Amino acid sequence: MRHRSGYGWLELAIGILFIVLGIWVFADPRGVLTGLAFACGVAAVVTGIGDIMLYVHMEQYIGFGPIVSLVFGIFSVMTGILLLLYPQAGAMTLTLLFPVWFIAHCISRLAHLSSIGFVAGKGTYTFTLIVNIIGLILGFLMLLSPVFIP
Repeated sequence: MRHRSGYGWLELAIGILFIVLGIWVFADPRGVLTGLAFACGVAAVVTGIGDIMLYVHMEQYIGFGPIVSLVFGIFSVMTGILLLLYPQAGAMTLTLLFPVWFIAHCISRLAHLSSIGFVAGKGTYTFTLIVNIIGLILGFLMLLSPVFIP
């Protein structure tokens, strides 16, 4: 009888993919940001079309569609097209938004620190505290000195 471990080929493939992605990020950070902006553009177009289709579908059944879905669908498609046509602008925007998100996420985790300590224990509390303080410092460093230089 063969004994199987809890890990499979999928986890190995994902691990190798993340290692390659990490090397790519260190080798060409500008290219990664441009690629990420392009991927966000594709996602924005697809979700915008989905929102517009939701509006059309709902209008058939109830006589009027959720206008918010139509408006945000149009904005999403416009944003996606802008990111697809000008991925460098999206990359510059990401260099500003990512540190702000990083800082906001760390502040959020620090605000929930007491409940994390209550549920997970003192070791997790200490680890979370240290990691999020380091995250705040790194977020401010990224904001003050972005890697992307046009």
